[in-house]
Amino acid sequence: MDLRQHLRDGRGEFLLFAITPPRASTKPERLETIAESTLRRLESLDPDGVILYDIAEENDRNPDARPFPFLPTVDPAHYLADYLSGPLGGWQKPTIVYRSVGKYPEPSFEAWLAEQPTDRVLSVLVGSSSSVNPGLTSLKRAYALREAVQPDLTIGAVVIPERHAARGDEHLRMLDKQAAGCSFFVSQVLYDVNAAKNLVCDYRDECDARGISPRPIAFTLSVCGSVKTLEFLTWLGVQVPRWIQRDLTRSDDTLAASYDQVRAMALDMLAYCRRLDVPVGFNVESVSTRKVEIEAAVRLAGEVRASLRR
Repeated sequence: MDLRQHLRDGRGEFLLFAITPPRASTKPERLETIAESTLRRLESLDPDGVILYDIAEENDRNPDARPFPFLPTVDPAHYLADYLSGPLGGWQKPTIVYRSVGKYPEPSFEAWLAEQPTDRVLSVLVGSSSSVNPGLTSLKRAYALREAVQPDLTIGAVVIPERHAARGDEHLRMLDKQAAGCSFFVSQVLYDVNAAKNLVCDYRDECDARGISPRPIAFTLSVCGSVKTLEFLTWLGVQVPRWIQRDLTRSDDTLAASYDQVRAMALDMLAYCRRLDVPVGFNVESVSTRKVEIEAAVRLAGEVRASLRR
């Protein structure tokens, strides 16, 4: 699959695997070791593309203490070029590099745009986590710069079903971003299927009303292996229904219980999006750095991949 063309054509049934780059303080030799381990996982899983996150602190969005401390990470574009697909790496498939545009002054962001190899790098441009602080570059300005500097760069946007549940207008945000040049969407971690279905339903209906085609949506799946990980998901703004929280916190095996829940949610969303003819894919990640949770994410990705119509 040529993921870039697949997304530009508005097709679904694709699998992404998401990675958070190592800490910025990691020594080069350790970065090489981590990259080699990551490449082995990717080789065994063979996803259609990889997502590399660009982590921001987000204290302006949530003033509560983070369950896990914020630690700056290696720039995702540099990690890709120098370790995953550079002379020391071997990842040749498309990579979606996130860019938290508020972290970068306009000249820096503009220079980054200009140097991207658009045949194998895509991007998700992420705005500030709070409307109070738009950051060094606003999302609206980032879209304009991309159009002026690198229009061949295929871009996507973040979509948040929980925000739709609270405000009822996330589908309109999606259409605004679509009009600004976004070819696809990637959701926040999915645990509230009802919120996601309501969003897909409203998006489909609004697309029909405007006579346009819906763009592919990749729903993000993440297993939860501990109460601490559950707390972090909640801090990130993920709405985990109370009944699922109860199941996870009272289970003798939190990871196994979460795995079953997430797999069921994926199949449910896949069937629903197929019924509404909304192109759908999945992005599997682990918000934890624990080996057992990462390995569970890889297993989950394999099961999800087998359910897709290839």
